[in-house]
Amino acid sequence: MTIVKNSIATLHYTLKDDAGEILDVADENNPFLYMHGVGGMIPGLEQALESGKAGDNIVVSIEPAAAYGERNPSLTQDVPRDMFGNIPDEEMVVGAQFQAQTDQGVEIITVAAIDGDTIKIDGNHPMAGETLHFNVDILDVRDATEEEISHGHPHGPGGHQH
Repeated sequence: MTIVKNSIATLHYTLKDDAGEILDVADENNPFLYMHGVGGMIPGLEQALESGKAGDNIVVSIEPAAAYGERNPSLTQDVPRDMFGNIPDEEMVVGAQFQAQTDQGVEIITVAAIDGDTIKIDGNHPMAGETLHFNVDILDVRDATEEEISHGHPHGPGGHQH
């Protein structure tokens, strides 16, 4: 069976940046399941996996436009430290991530810099502007169940659990 819309693929992958640093891994202990064609994966990787089948190895580099987009400087701003309420100072460090309620819903923001009581926050995805280098092994491909199709994501080990 090949990967087509509404099929569930089980993957192992290694994701690296341009410098060769490993950004993410899905392996035997933590395989990645996704439903193809429902927007649950970056477009460039989904396109590269289209028509793949169990046993295939796909090595692909994905430019920012087909991944998490380019960095948007307007998504960074300086805010006062007191906006973070009673978050302890030891947790308020560069790289710390927090959920924030925005006009677009809940977003992840990253602390980009700290200057006294001024915190520079960054609403860009942490991988925005990055070319992503994937080495993917397709382990399994199956049809999605009616329930998975209605929910828009895989269920079971590695997917959404009930």
